[in-house]
Amino acid sequence: MAGVPNKGWTRFLPLGLLLAGLAAFFALGLQHEVTLAALKAHRASLNAYVQAHPVEAAALFAAAYVGIVACSIPAGTPMTLAAGFLFGIWEGAALVVVSATVGATAIFLAAKTALAPFLATRGGATARKMEHGIRRNALFYVLFTRLVPVFPFFLVNIAAGLLGVATRTYVLATFLGIIPGTLVYAGLGSGLGKLFDEGAEPDLRLIFRPEILYPLLGLAALAILPVIWRSVRQRRAA
Repeated sequence: MAGVPNKGWTRFLPLGLLLAGLAAFFALGLQHEVTLAALKAHRASLNAYVQAHPVEAAALFAAAYVGIVACSIPAGTPMTLAAGFLFGIWEGAALVVVSATVGATAIFLAAKTALAPFLATRGGATARKMEHGIRRNALFYVLFTRLVPVFPFFLVNIAAGLLGVATRTYVLATFLGIIPGTLVYAGLGSGLGKLFDEGAEPDLRLIFRPEILYPLLGLAALAILPVIWRSVRQRRAA
């Protein structure tokens, strides 16, 4: 019986390790190294390394991106810009989409393992009803939150884990949902060299321009439409 509490607490270990990674990132001052200023300062050496060791550079970048997302470190935008700058829009976007999906799945699984049991046992009837509704339409909900650029990426990861969304559904929705936004920022990153030379600053709110935001909102509306339709049908049948 002595092993039972131990077994219960071990489910918090993965989440604890990722949170420790977040704390270590700031404790070591690494937030100053994942910036556009740092990219500009080291652009020559970084470009030289990518050209000399393209496979190793891509692997190192992917590993760093996975770690940043898994530990919920707020550095996704500069890293995506760096991907476009160092690898080009298409290869850079591909690296980001795969790496971000892997990292997001890591924190999702950690949150699901640690926190979902609390909601299942202590949430009450209302919480269970809400959880059931979200799980039933999880693909559309997660896809919607990925497409609309106002939902914090790390909060969606944790919330989906807390609500016990199926892993396969979560991975698919995340992978597909982050492609449009990633292409926008990787495209912006691919032109950073010219901006650096001109001494200009990139527009990090590019994604909120009407010509980009409105198509994303249109895709989000299509993603959530099945949920609305299902709800309407249920009300008519009731």
